[in-house]
Amino acid sequence: MDDLDLRILEVLQCDASLSNQALAERMLTSAATTLRRVRAMQEAGIIEGTVCILSPEKLGASITAIVEITLDVQNAESFNTFEALIDAEPAVLQAYRTAPSVDFTLLLTMLDMAAYHALVQRLFTAANNVRNVRSRFVTKRSKFSVAQPLPRVA
Repeated sequence: MDDLDLRILEVLQCDASLSNQALAERMLTSAATTLRRVRAMQEAGIIEGTVCILSPEKLGASITAIVEITLDVQNAESFNTFEALIDAEPAVLQAYRTAPSVDFTLLLTMLDMAAYHALVQRLFTAANNVRNVRSRFVTKRSKFSVAQPLPRVA
């Protein structure tokens, strides 16, 4: 990746809805060049996808929780089983396998406390190999970004 690729990524992380022509104008290069570079970064897996970021509050979600999960049995099979379970749950926005002390850290968004309680009963029980659950509820989102820090080309 060179400086042009990094500048393209920097702009797309802020606004992926730009047309290829608008992106080319910002990069001071041809539309063919930006299109070729964007496609190459997509094919290389550098650009994983393009999404629309929604406001959970404006959609009625009032609960955001950061949940730490410790499994009772800790082996590859139990990790994979639990990952499949949480992958199928729309309220789980992000999930990370973590160490030490807890096995997973999850970011959840739900409509209300009743929805949170139902999710806990559905997912975080001994039947699903969960030993311990520790939840923290977000009172204010101080920062939110999906932009990745980019290296600088000298």
